[in-house]
Amino acid sequence: MHKNIFVLGLTPLHREELRTIRHADDYEFHDLLDHESLVEDTRYDFDALLERARRELDGFDGSIDAIVSQWDFPTSLLGPLLAAERGLPAPSLRSLLMCEHKYWSRLEQRRAVPGVVPGFAAFDPFADDVAAQIDLDFPYWVKPIKAHSSNLGFRIDGPEDLEEAVRQFRAEITDVGDAFDQALARVDVPDEVAAVGGGSTCLAEAIIEGIQFAPEGSVSGGEFSVHGTVDMHKDESGLSIERLDYPARTVPQHVQEQAIATTETLLHHIGFDDGCFNAEYMWDEQREVLRLIEVNTRISQSHSVLFALVDGRSNHQVAVDVALGRRPSMPEDRGDLDVAAWYRITHDDDAVVRSVPDAGDIEGVEQRWPGTRIALKVEPGDRLSRLLHQDSYRYLLADVYVGAPDVDALAKRIEDIERRLPFDLEPVDDERSA
Repeated sequence: MHKNIFVLGLTPLHREELRTIRHADDYEFHDLLDHESLVEDTRYDFDALLERARRELDGFDGSIDAIVSQWDFPTSLLGPLLAAERGLPAPSLRSLLMCEHKYWSRLEQRRAVPGVVPGFAAFDPFADDVAAQIDLDFPYWVKPIKAHSSNLGFRIDGPEDLEEAVRQFRAEITDVGDAFDQALARVDVPDEVAAVGGGSTCLAEAIIEGIQFAPEGSVSGGEFSVHGTVDMHKDESGLSIERLDYPARTVPQHVQEQAIATTETLLHHIGFDDGCFNAEYMWDEQREVLRLIEVNTRISQSHSVLFALVDGRSNHQVAVDVALGRRPSMPEDRGDLDVAAWYRITHDDDAVVRSVPDAGDIEGVEQRWPGTRIALKVEPGDRLSRLLHQDSYRYLLADVYVGAPDVDALAKRIEDIERRLPFDLEPVDDERSA
């Protein structure tokens, strides 16, 4: 009998990835809530989404065998809550929130793994004197304790930068923050966390420099494991992630092992079990200092095609195994290619999109380089500054996934793909905030 696996925010690309996992023919994959409500929306109502998902599951005529999450909040909390309600394997809500609430997470990190924690301070962006709450020297980084992707994250080099960041926090922070407070209200939080607040709170952190990378893995039945590590390359400004490479090769093996051991210590400390994670680190090679950026309580859907190209199976393999209560496992180097990358085609300034690569352009690239996937993020007529969930420092035009037999070939393929994907953008005169 087929097992019914529900995937929150399922997309056509995810369906392709899910077909790569072991025994895929034995599973029926079902949508749970829609991608637009979970990812593309601008404001969330956590309680309303939870009730909608409950109704969808209650209305299903069959067994509910697993619930899988692969997106950031609110999906990362909705999936485990729904699974736990049905007696399916899932991390506790408290352990999830100890990672998702960025200030609470830093407090627990400081207790469990203090050597990898940068200086930090919580602050209220609605206070009369925000600067007085931040006891860090310039430069530092500020972000909400919960935001969507890289939205509302800013480097602060001086008072004027802080003023502009606060202005944007006050205008937009409640879009996600109010929904996060609904989730936070479901657990008892420590007094030190309650004192600073929830979704409308921000975090300042000392700037950490170096090479960024991310081990990804799971804890299942108390057993910790890592199935891969990904390099995370920033753009020339150093402010935004531009490209992911798998497998990681820019950080020494002993540093990767240190990061993995650190993650295991932290996750056991907070009681995280029966779930997936990816943990982002920065390695300062000059000072030989490792710093933890954050732990995300899910597989990364941005990694999925990379694993499929190199290992022959998407990382959904691990997510499904864990959700079914099975010991997770991934093949090693059984794909058609040895290296793979996900990268973003971006634009720095505001513009109006006049044309994008057509179906023939995309098909030509995907046929030329088998395994390549291209996902356009804009269409003719779009004004870049008015698109949803954009990075704070640039605008996203397309996501590209590509593999190759070696590193040199990968670089050549990326260069070739960019030449074959034409975007016509018309500059605008007014500022990004218009």
